[in-house]
Amino acid sequence: MPDALPALRTRLAEVADLGHAAAVLEWDQETYMPPGGAEGRGRQVATLRRIAHERFTAPEVGELLDAAAPESDLDAALVRVTRRDWQRATLLPGRLVSEKAEASSRAMEAWKAARESDAFALFAPHLERILGLAREEADLVRPLVAAERGPDYAPSEADARYDALLDEFEPGASTASVAATFARLKEGLVPLVAAAAEAPAPDDAFLRAPFDADAQWAFGLDVAQALGYSLDHGRQDRSAHPFTTSFGQTDVRITTRVDPDFFPTAFFSTVHEAGHGIYEQGFAPDLAGTPLADGASLGIHESQSRLYENLVGRGEAFWTWAYPMLQARFPHLADVPRGAFLRAVNRVEPSLIRVEADELTYHLHVLLRFELERAMLAGDLAVADLPTAWADGMRGLLGVTPPSDADGCLQDIHWSLGAVGYFPTYTLGTLMSVQLWTAADADLGGLDAQIAAGDFAPLLGWLREHVHRWGRARTADEILRDATGTGLDAAPWLAYAETKVAAFYGG
Repeated sequence: MPDALPALRTRLAEVADLGHAAAVLEWDQETYMPPGGAEGRGRQVATLRRIAHERFTAPEVGELLDAAAPESDLDAALVRVTRRDWQRATLLPGRLVSEKAEASSRAMEAWKAARESDAFALFAPHLERILGLAREEADLVRPLVAAERGPDYAPSEADARYDALLDEFEPGASTASVAATFARLKEGLVPLVAAAAEAPAPDDAFLRAPFDADAQWAFGLDVAQALGYSLDHGRQDRSAHPFTTSFGQTDVRITTRVDPDFFPTAFFSTVHEAGHGIYEQGFAPDLAGTPLADGASLGIHESQSRLYENLVGRGEAFWTWAYPMLQARFPHLADVPRGAFLRAVNRVEPSLIRVEADELTYHLHVLLRFELERAMLAGDLAVADLPTAWADGMRGLLGVTPPSDADGCLQDIHWSLGAVGYFPTYTLGTLMSVQLWTAADADLGGLDAQIAAGDFAPLLGWLREHVHRWGRARTADEILRDATGTGLDAAPWLAYAETKVAAFYGG
């Protein structure tokens, strides 16, 4: 089959087109679709996902993979990644793919209604369905994951099931390795959070004041573009939960939500999602239409969003450049010194909402979700008991109690989307972000000075070269090691956190 590789690329491009068409419908559902369209939309998405799955898992794709003769490193990466995806996908019947898509579409609408009315009971049966499908998928995929990890891989029954789902988002990661990372972080975080709690809290009252929604929107988009997000190949819209979606790297869209009485909500969500969008817009053009045109892992993806959100967006250098523009948009900040504003947006304080959490307590929010979804997946926690378990976990980890389910177990959209095993990638990506920042700073010779001058091009160029352009052509571990010289390591982030606490709290 001499033309196997071109034929494979043609088939993969068709599958990618079907996936992008489904993504357009899903984006519309979360932004503009009227509530009454949910039932039909669920069927439409399910149909497209099923057809894409059938086109991809057809026997001829396996034959093309066997016959393909790679002539370059890129060809070899394409065959490697596609074969792995094909092996996993062929384990899942089209019926399961279709059911998962339709169940997720319905669950998302139920989640919106439940969140708006603070009624977990509206979402509970949908979460039961999502978890049932996740268990079915995990049990089908477990043999592949176990075979890849070798004869020494011997997790518990519950961890093997969670590993199979986690592997989709963070290939090679395990429940045990994630749990060990959280244990290391928790050990280092407890004294840092305590030190911050013992010091006088920075005043942030000026952030909890009227901020015109349109002015917030415009400022956030101005910053996103300055960082490198292209509005020629993207746009921003409103949604109940901020997200990024791609219809191909020439059309990568982000969303945010706006609180007219609290500036950080929209701004940091926009910068976070812009980080995702910048990554997706930066894949090498010759990856388009193939499985390589995607993030190397969700951890790498989150490393980009968290890098821009925190290391840039909460940094002193950034606000040296941005604060005068912010004051011009919002005159009531004219009498607020830049240092006071910087301390406010870096305030460490246990809070209810993950996406608005400070950099330190953020990991405790993620840890809670990791523990709860493991328990639900294993059957050790009934869905009906989730609100109580969530409240107990928040009290134990953060010392706060959600006043409602909307501010508790209904605050995140992920489970309604069927994304079970996703949450740990937020923490893994945050750790990677500091490793990448440190390497970029060393290579570029002073990121702070460049950013303080409003010059974000050197950072963007470095990330394009070392992270973005590769897509999935390199693994997450290869990208991290090539860029930083080491694999995943919590120590640099803990050192960064200690420095920040010392700077803002004198600890």
